[in-house]
Amino acid sequence: MSMIFGVPVAVLSGQLLIGVINGAFYALLSLGLAVIFGLLKIINFAHGAMYMLGAMVTVIMFDALGVNYWVALFLAPVLVGVFGMLIEYFLLRRITGQDHIYSLLLTFGAALMIQGILTNIYGVSGLRYSIPDLFKGGVNLGFMFLPYYRAWVILVALIVCFGTWFMIEKTKLGAYLRAGTEDAQLMQGFGINVPLLISLTYGFGVMLAAFAGVLAAPIYSVTPVMGSHILIVVFAVVVIGGMGSIGGAIITGVLMGVIEGLTKTFYPPASSAVIFLVMVVVLMFRPAGLFGKEA
Repeated sequence: MSMIFGVPVAVLSGQLLIGVINGAFYALLSLGLAVIFGLLKIINFAHGAMYMLGAMVTVIMFDALGVNYWVALFLAPVLVGVFGMLIEYFLLRRITGQDHIYSLLLTFGAALMIQGILTNIYGVSGLRYSIPDLFKGGVNLGFMFLPYYRAWVILVALIVCFGTWFMIEKTKLGAYLRAGTEDAQLMQGFGINVPLLISLTYGFGVMLAAFAGVLAAPIYSVTPVMGSHILIVVFAVVVIGGMGSIGGAIITGVLMGVIEGLTKTFYPPASSAVIFLVMVVVLMFRPAGLFGKEA
């Protein structure tokens, strides 16, 4: 059996695959956080709850209405995005201009309420959602077995991440978003509905989290607490990449997933802490993050 640094190639390849998959989820989630903070300056601690809602809505729609995966992949993020816009309109808009700590506490409280309500209804044992028939099975690459659904998750996550980066950084719509949040009065003078633009931006960031939740439903056990388990890791990823950096969130998300996977292979006890160790080192030498701009 082929070995690399004393580890079988099949084992190393399997852990790398898991790392890339986790990195795809980290990239989607941290991208949503970066969009919301970078454009709106809102520290969205409800992001994990929106990820969980994406997965829960997918399972609930299938059980109650028979909605299939492909419809849920579009519909669930839209529904959760609209819910996020309602949170922005009725709650976050009331603290516009206040210190960041207010948005942090408000969204954290909202996340606890959402999680608590769904826990009372569904418990914490977990709901199952089967892999779509199209993606059942996999392909033998010789050195590892690649499940089709895992490959789909990586591919679609990277496409969505790149599309989001391109839209925000390279298009006129992205320019409107950045300008509307930096100088609202000027944009309103040009006839742009800035409050609606802000709601749509928050809703879009939430949609990215919900989209990740839909992708996660066939892989992980769907529970009301699944968002809280990943939220702190994703915030660490965003800090490493640079708060508000769109490209940094994507690159760092994938990179941290790979580093986590390699750590599980060579030194498993450190796998749950390696991302936070990287964060500490990065903050010591570059407080703004790897891709962030110094204040």
